Amino acid sequence: MDAGTEPEGSSRSDEEWERFLRESVAGAADSPKEPSARAREVTKRLRAEPGGAPEVWRGYTPARPKRRTGWYAVGLLASLALLVVALAPGWTLDLFTGDDSDSPAQAAGTARPNRVPPTESVQRPTRDEPFRGSPAADWASGAAGITVPKAGAVGWMSTAEVERALARSRDFLVASGLDREVLAGERPEKAIALINPHQKDVQDLLRTAFRTPGEKNDPLLLFSRFRSSRTHLVGDVVKTRGRLTYREGERGALQVTADVTFVYPVTPADASGDDEIVRTIVRRELVLSWDNPDKVITEPGTFSIASYKYDMTNGGCGAPTGYFTPPFGTDRRADEAGTEIDPYDRSTPVGRGESPEDECARATRS
Repeated sequence: MDAGTEPEGSSRSDEEWERFLRESVAGAADSPKEPSARAREVTKRLRAEPGGAPEVWRGYTPARPKRRTGWYAVGLLASLALLVVALAPGWTLDLFTGDDSDSPAQAAGTARPNRVPPTESVQRPTRDEPFRGSPAADWASGAAGITVPKAGAVGWMSTAEVERALARSRDFLVASGLDREVLAGERPEKAIALINPHQKDVQDLLRTAFRTPGEKNDPLLLFSRFRSSRTHLVGDVVKTRGRLTYREGERGALQVTADVTFVYPVTPADASGDDEIVRTIVRRELVLSWDNPDKVITEPGTFSIASYKYDMTNGGCGAPTGYFTPPFGTDRRADEAGTEIDPYDRSTPVGRGESPEDECARATRS
C-alpha cells in the first residue's frame, strides 16, 4: 500500500480522525483536499460539542469589552483628586470647608470674604520682618493691594471716564493712607485736591480737623497720620487689602465704594535695635460720588464724599489729637479694657462712622 493513503474499509479510531482533522484545518502539507464521509461526520460531531470548532493557531479573536466604563471614570477622578490634594492642600481644604476668606491664594480684595483669616502662629515682629506672625505678611504692598474693577459706562460717564474716575479714586487712597509724608504727619494736600471744593460739610471738616481736631472733625476719619516725634514706621512697606466697587448713584452719578485695610508697623521714635514693634491696623470704607457737573456744582477731576467709616486698633485711645498714637510698653495696658475686635476680619461691615463710639476697640491680634 502507498504511504499517505487509506484503503477503503480500514478502521481508524475516532481520536486519530480528530487529530487528522485538526492537522488538516491547520494546513498540514499532506492533508487531503476533500475529507471523506467519515471525516465530515466527525467534524459535525466536534462542532456540536461544547467549545465549538477547533482553535485556530496564531489566530486573533478580539475580546468582547467588559462594561467597566463607570469604574474607569471613578478611578480616573480619584487619581486626579489625589493629585490636586498633593499639589494644593490648602486650596482643597478651602474647597470642602467653604472658606473664601482673605488668603494668599485669593486675589486681594476681589470680594468680601465670609470667614475670618486663620490665626497665625504667635511670632514677634522684627525690623527685618515687621509683619511676621500676621495675616498681612501674605498681603500685597501699597497700592497693589487695592483691587480696581474693570470699567464700564455708568450714568453720565463713558467707559473711559469711569476708568479714569476709578484710577483717581485709588489715587486718593494712596495719597491719604500711603503717602510717606502724610504718614509722618504732614497735611495731605494731594488727597485734599481730589475732593470737591464746593462740598461744604467736608470742607468745614478739613478746615477744622488739622487745627483743632475733635470727635466729629478728626482728620483720621479720612487720613492716616503719625506724629513723627513720637512714632516711626518700620521699613518702607505698608500692607493693604481691599477693593473698589461702583454703581450708579443719585442723579446718574458714578458712586465708588472703597473698602480697604491698611497695616502700619511702627515703633517708638527713640527706639533702637529690636525694641517693641506695634502694628496699627485701620480699615476704611469711603463712598465717593463722581457727580454730573450739569446737575451738581463740582470741579473737573474731583469727587464728593458721600460717607466715611473706619475701624482702628492699636492707634490709641482718648481725646483725638489728629494722629494715631500707638500704645507702647506700659501704655498698652490702658487699651486692654476696650471691646475686642479682630482687625483682620473683613467679613463684617466697617463699624465706625462720623460719630465714633466712646469705647476704644482692642485687637485680638495684630
